[in-house]
Amino acid sequence: MKENDVHGGDTYSQKIRRDFSVNINPFGMPISVRDAAIKGVDAAVSYPDQECRELIQAISLAEGIPKSHILCGNGAADLIFGLVLAIRPKTALLLAPTFSEYENALCTVDCGCSYYVLKESEGFQLTERFLKVIEKKNPEVVFICNPNNPTGQTIKKELLAKILSVCEKKGIFCIVDECFNDFLENRENVSLKHLLCCSPHLIIIKAFTKIYGMAGLRLGYCLFGEEDLALKMKAVRQPWSVSAPAQFAGIAALKETGFVTQTRQFIYAEREFMLTELKSLQCQIFGSEANYIFFRWNEKKESLYELFLNHQILIRDCKNFRGLEQGYYRVAIKTREENREFLRVFRKIMKEG
Repeated sequence: MKENDVHGGDTYSQKIRRDFSVNINPFGMPISVRDAAIKGVDAAVSYPDQECRELIQAISLAEGIPKSHILCGNGAADLIFGLVLAIRPKTALLLAPTFSEYENALCTVDCGCSYYVLKESEGFQLTERFLKVIEKKNPEVVFICNPNNPTGQTIKKELLAKILSVCEKKGIFCIVDECFNDFLENRENVSLKHLLCCSPHLIIIKAFTKIYGMAGLRLGYCLFGEEDLALKMKAVRQPWSVSAPAQFAGIAALKETGFVTQTRQFIYAEREFMLTELKSLQCQIFGSEANYIFFRWNEKKESLYELFLNHQILIRDCKNFRGLEQGYYRVAIKTREENREFLRVFRKIMKEG
């Protein structure tokens, strides 16, 4: 694995038949969203709406959040960097392992990062010990990914509420990444959205990337507990950060409630199938509540990433996540046909000397 391969999805520098390294909806982009993006291209002769007015109106209706508490961006990563630039924290607390862009963004403002290392012995599950660490470290910002990437673990609702309570009491910004929330059966129970109205230090990040298959269009949004922070973040970001095709596509995507429900039902059933099959292949499964499976496999000395790459199949080698090492992997849940092919190759790898 190349040292600069920070994320999955590198299908450009190598010949790949199947990409299991990125957690995109296996159904791809809805036709209505694709058609809307094409209309956006036709409108791209003009500058896009800098304020994303129609898109924010649609998000407001879908989320039940006031328009003034919503800000759109060029995907979740753009929003993460924008938040960090607006807050400019000197200290932050992160989980390990988790999404690397939190740390990357914090480094741009010379922020000192502390890490709460999730333990394999506890299934990489966050526990109430985290509350004591927040109290002790007293950071300016806490980043939480829920469900976490790469583990797929969700944080219990009661613990989430306690974390937010501590942050509010101490004036700590609590930034919660809910980009994979839409794939969960119990998504409402693990979201903090209902507490935005009474939590000025809470920021929730969401994206169209995964659930609507819009990775190449780049579109995400923040929900703010405090309107002033939204204004502060807007002031430090470039204008026209969301293209016309992305805005058109986002408005259409929010109407696709049936598509999201169908996806959720499919992921639940297909995940159970994949979990059963992977366990039979000596994989040690952790978390994996979203649309991807996180596991450990050390049956051979060679990297499973490289072994699959020999068959032109890309999986996510998680060794470059802080807190992990060689032997941890993440694979996306895809269609039954693709999943069966993945499993056939896995069994072949098991048999090969």
